[in-house]
This record gives sequence, C-alpha cells and structure tokens, in this order.
Amino acid sequence: MIPSNSSLSWPSALALLVAGGLQTLTFSPFGLTWLALPSVVLLLLALIPLTPRSLFRAGWLFGVGLFGSGASWVYVSISEYGNTALPIAVVLTVIFVAGLALFPAITLWAWGRLSGSGIVRRLILFPGVWVLGDWVRGWLLTGFPWLYLGTAQVDGPLAGLAPITGVHGVTLVITATGAALYGVLVLLQSSRRTAAGITTVLVALTWGLSPLLTNHSWTERAETPLTVAAMQGNVPQQLKWDPEFLQDQVQTYLALTEDDWRSDLVLWPETAIPILQDRAGPILDVIRDRLGDDSTLITGIPWHGYKRSIDDFTYRNRIIAVGNGGGQYDKQKLVPFGEYVPLSQWLRGVIGFFNLPMSEFSPGPAYQDPLTAGQQSIMPFICYEIAYPDFVARNASGTDFLLTISNDGWFGRSIGPHQHLQIARMRALETGRYVFRGTNNGVTAIIDEQGQVQTRIPQFERTVLHGEIYPVDGQTPFMATQSWPVLTLAMILIVFARPRIIPTPSRAVHDGR
Repeated sequence: MIPSNSSLSWPSALALLVAGGLQTLTFSPFGLTWLALPSVVLLLLALIPLTPRSLFRAGWLFGVGLFGSGASWVYVSISEYGNTALPIAVVLTVIFVAGLALFPAITLWAWGRLSGSGIVRRLILFPGVWVLGDWVRGWLLTGFPWLYLGTAQVDGPLAGLAPITGVHGVTLVITATGAALYGVLVLLQSSRRTAAGITTVLVALTWGLSPLLTNHSWTERAETPLTVAAMQGNVPQQLKWDPEFLQDQVQTYLALTEDDWRSDLVLWPETAIPILQDRAGPILDVIRDRLGDDSTLITGIPWHGYKRSIDDFTYRNRIIAVGNGGGQYDKQKLVPFGEYVPLSQWLRGVIGFFNLPMSEFSPGPAYQDPLTAGQQSIMPFICYEIAYPDFVARNASGTDFLLTISNDGWFGRSIGPHQHLQIARMRALETGRYVFRGTNNGVTAIIDEQGQVQTRIPQFERTVLHGEIYPVDGQTPFMATQSWPVLTLAMILIVFARPRIIPTPSRAVHDGR
C-alpha cells in the first residue's frame, strides 16, 4: 500500500521541477540522452506517495519544469518578432507554459485515480497512462507534439525501436524502464534481492539488445541518388513581409540559385516567394526559364482563393513544384496565433502578437497527392507538420523521400531550431526515408533514412547546401500500423492493471444490499 499524502512538500516540488528540466536536457542541442531514466525515476520518487489530488499539482509542476525550459523559445517568438512589449510577452509565455503543464497534470491525476493505492499497480499503469497523455497532447486543440521523451532517442540506444513502434513506443519503453528501476529500489528495501536482480537483468537486456536493431534497414535505397541544393536566404524576420523588401527577397533566392539551376532538385524554404501565387506568375516564369530540362524547383508560396463567393476568401500556406515536376500541397496543421488566431473576433487588435502578418491561413484538405520531381514521388510537410508522427507516417506511404520547409526565424537563436531538426530526424528514422529540410535561416540539412544528418549548413548565414538524396522503396512496420499497437498496449495495461472495486460483505450489508 502507498501512504496517502495529500500535501506536496517543497523538496518534492523542487524534484518535480528538476525532473522536467532534466528531460529538456535529453533533447538537442544538449543531447544528454542518458538523463531520460534518472528523470523518470526522480519523478516517480516524488509521485508514488501522493494522492490523486496532489498528483494533479505535482504533474503541473513537472510540466512547468519541462515546458518552461524546453519550450522557452516561445518567448522569442512573442517578444522579438510578435511586436509585443516585454511585460506582456512574459505574461503570455507564462500562460503558454502553464496551459501546457495542464496536460501532465491531468495525466498524472488520471494515473492516481486509475491505479488506486497499490504500488505495483501504479508502476504497471505508469507507462501506459504517460503514453496516452502524450498522444492526447498531440492532437487536442490542434496538438503540441513537441518534447516527447522518445524523440531524443534518435541519438540513443533505443533508436532501433523507432521504425517498429514509433516515438510513442520508445517513450513507453523509457517510462516502463523507469518504473522497473523504481521497483528494484523497493525490492531491495524489502530484502527481495532475487526479484530485484531478475528485474535488473531484464532491463539490461532490453536496453542492451535494442542497439542491435539500429543497423537493420527496413527500406531499400535506390542505386542512383538525386543531386540537390537548398537555398538558405537568412532573410530577417522583421523584413519578411515588408512590401518594400519583397522584391529583394526574390532576387536573393534567384542569385543563390545561380550555380544550381541544373541540379535534380532545388529547394527554397517556407514562403520564400512572399507574394500570393496568383500574382507571382512572372517570378515563376523566370524560374521555369532558368531551370535545366531535368531539374525541379520546390518552394513555399502563399495562396489566396475563394471558397464560395467573392466575399468568402481564404489564404493557404502552400508549397509547389515547378520545372521537371509538379504538384502543390497546402499545409494542414496550422500553428495557433502564428498562422491563425483562435477567437480572432475578440483577440485581433488587442496586442501586436494577435495581428501578425499572414496569420489568417486556412488548413488544406486532408488528403493531398505528393509532389513530383522527375520520376520521384515526394511527400512535403510545412514547418510544424513534421512534428506529428502518425500524420507523417500515414502520408509518407508510397513516396520516395520526405521534404520539409520551414521558417525557423521565429525561434531566433533559441533551442527551438535544434529541437525542430531532431524531430525531423525522428520522422526519417520512423519512416526509413531521407528527409530534405530547407529553412530560411537554419537548420538546413539532409537527413538519411537512419535519422542521421548527412550534411548541414551553419545557421544565420546566407548560403547554399549541396548534397545527394537516395530515393527508397518499401516501408517500416511503423508506417504500416502507426501508433495503434502501442496505444492498444497502453490501454491493455490500464484495463487489466486497474483495481477491481468489489464490495465486501460488511459494506454490502451497510448499503442495504
């Protein structure tokens, strides 16, 4: 039985904040992946004695530690590029972090309610409830699929699991291992050394054998690669939508491409052409004239169209292919406040952050065809979309490689761009496909099918990335199933490990039954 503790001591509160901060250190640019298990064990040490009501507060403190450190880049977006005064930017950042912290708060409260007071039951339920909480956070209110504990393992010993289980499966193994290690501590305290030893051996085997999967290739490379080039314009965010600077931006990208018009694939980043597509005809004609006969250029460009009448129009964040290829893709997963404003009728005009340029986008249709470049089929994702594991895996099926464009200028010199690159690497590993990533100011890179960066260029420089991409054939197990096996396993753990409430005879008599 677990002692019922309805109060949260200050050492426990501090441990919860530290546990959240330790998990941030597992991600890029820090890369301390070995801190994943200590963070989970420390979290459990603080959580196990608490009642469900206290677990809500504890989960919120953990969330503040995690998102306050790991998503701190939102302050840069609001303050430096959102035309927002410093005090208001601080308040909005606090609200953002406090709101996100509600996800682990509710998750851990539910964990306490489902598991009752048995310590073994709590440990068995912990990984399943955690993963389901992550999954809900990934889609509720458009979702925030950032800082999943398993993402950092693209550089860790569990990387080989990602093509099989996806990031949620990797997270499940980490949290289950943390629960097992906590169980070992309990067994040692009760002098049950044999059980503790067996548990330790099982944990060691899981983590020791997982790296053997890393060298297994689920997809097959083509023999001939594509020559590619990505232009990084490093356009200042403050000038991105300045009408007086629009033509200069286009000229910048044309000049950067001067030596690469005959590459198989040329990539310009998100909204590299900052002019509505129906007004960009002359620019697109220049691109077509300069491209080689076998070359394709893919670029981001905003689109404006009408829904049902001339008074009912919409904008979309679009990516198009021109030259020896074709197709278009409209972004489906929009960023709140950056690309659309929730409750806009009340919030627009209140502060500058709620009235950013091009923050009236509408999502594209759910099912869209891939782009083509010559004979290659390419699944594109715009910015934030690469963070959604199941969305990427589902759309990647039948394509030769993945492509993502972004404008990480909103993050400034924060840790955000490094996390974004690591997320893209996890998607490459999950799908067994190259990811070609083009950004305005970094990190522009080529990622291979094992999730490793093949080549990249420095941030905050106006330069060009050159490299090769191999199309691949086949699919990983995760592409075939997405996260459903892991989510099903999590539900099974919850259903079979939760306590059965059966009235005792004395209680039945008291209740008049």
